[in-house]
Amino acid sequence: MEPEKTPLYKMHLGAGARIVEFGGWLMPVQYTSILAEHRAVREAVGLFDLCHMGEIEVTGPQATDFVQRVATNDASRLAVDQAQYSLLCDENGGVVDDVLVYRRPEGYLFVVNAANTTKDFAWLLRHRLPACSVEDISRQTGMLGLQGPLAEATLQPLTDVALATMPYYHCRQGNIAGVGGNTSRALISRTGYTGEDGFELFCGWNDVVALWRTLVAVAAPPALCGLGARDTLRLEAAMPLYGHELDEHTNPFEARLGWVVKLEKPEFVGREALAAIRHAGPRRLLVGLEIVDRGIARNGFPVLSNGQVVGAVTSGTFSPTLQKSIALAYVPTEMAQIGAEFSVDVRGRPLSARVVPLPFYKRKK
Repeated sequence: MEPEKTPLYKMHLGAGARIVEFGGWLMPVQYTSILAEHRAVREAVGLFDLCHMGEIEVTGPQATDFVQRVATNDASRLAVDQAQYSLLCDENGGVVDDVLVYRRPEGYLFVVNAANTTKDFAWLLRHRLPACSVEDISRQTGMLGLQGPLAEATLQPLTDVALATMPYYHCRQGNIAGVGGNTSRALISRTGYTGEDGFELFCGWNDVVALWRTLVAVAAPPALCGLGARDTLRLEAAMPLYGHELDEHTNPFEARLGWVVKLEKPEFVGREALAAIRHAGPRRLLVGLEIVDRGIARNGFPVLSNGQVVGAVTSGTFSPTLQKSIALAYVPTEMAQIGAEFSVDVRGRPLSARVVPLPFYKRKK
């Protein structure tokens, strides 16, 4: 199957981006350099194409009951225009996907991972309640990320939404640079995947090119950022990536995401298995590793203790902010203490590593 292209594909080529396939899409991995784009987001503002992400809309009289049934977090706590990080889990407690759930006046909006959109939509349809509608609106919805300490100053002149009064993990509908007006496809949310303040901008699929052009034409334009910087940024912030830290063979408690599993709410998919896992305790835990020796630990590299393989790296990079190599890895629970020492087998060369607190990086408020 041919990889798909977002509406901004030609814009990326024109800007000199290096294109890679990711989650079934042709996406920019970098424009100038990952380091420069990473630093732009940490110090100023960066712009990301997120049109590959999936959006699924849930409406109808049983919409809340349905969301409560399929997601691990408690959607009943959401006010209108509030967002919530949540998980879809299978009957065994494995993670089908990690998602953002937005409470909207007309129902709920799920934002799901690009590679999982088709799978998630089919999974949601299997669990659909009679009096609710589940619609994949991914091909109607464009999405951009504007991230960094100058994101608010960059966006405010372009919108009638008062950004300074918008709390984290909330969204508001409005006009964005002449796009949207009163349509449901124009939405600003104060969320992101970088560890910085910033916004995710939703608009019509056919409007996203105009919005991108407006943003890159402002007096102090944001840096164009690709998947490479997005990965180093999210890893510094210890945000999981599906297919690395999360999958259907991983449960929320070992991924340290038990805080989004609300076992006290009514029955939901996977609840019985998750209750048993919490009672017994996870057999392994996700930890942050600081690589002491020179080198980078990559996904899949073995983690060793006293020469024996005890776990594996899920993500690793050289941190541009911290100027050291960092990684996430699963190790046995009894070995997961801060300060514990391991080695990582990097193609036959052992690198010393120690467990450090997560996240690796946390922005100053």
